[in-house]
Amino acid sequence: MKEVRFINKLALKEFKALPLHIQKRFALDLEAVCQGKKPFSTLKHITESVGIGDIELIENGRSAYQTIYVAKFEGVMYVLYSFTKTTNGVDRQAMDTAKKRHKAMMTELKK
Repeated sequence: MKEVRFINKLALKEFKALPLHIQKRFALDLEAVCQGKKPFSTLKHITESVGIGDIELIENGRSAYQTIYVAKFEGVMYVLYSFTKTTNGVDRQAMDTAKKRHKAMMTELKK
C-alpha cells in the first residue's frame, strides 16, 4: 500500500476547497489506486503534458473538478494540484501549475 501525500500545503488547501462530495470521491479514488485498483472517477494519463507518471482524476458536471497526482514514486502517491475546471479544452494554467509542482517534487526527491 502506498502513502498519499500532498506535494505542499497549497495542494492540500486546494483539495480541501473542492466541494465535500468531490473530496470524498477523489479520496476514494486515491485509496483505490493505493490498493492497486482502478479509480471510480474518469482518469487521464497526462505524462506528455505534465510529467512522467502523472494522472488526472476527473469528475464532470455543471462544474468539472480535477485532481492531478503522481501514481508511483518510492511508495508514495503525491497529489500535485486540485482545481475546478471552468473552460472547455485543456486548462493551460492548471497544467503549468501541475508541471511546476512535478518538477519541484523531482528536485526534492533527488536530494
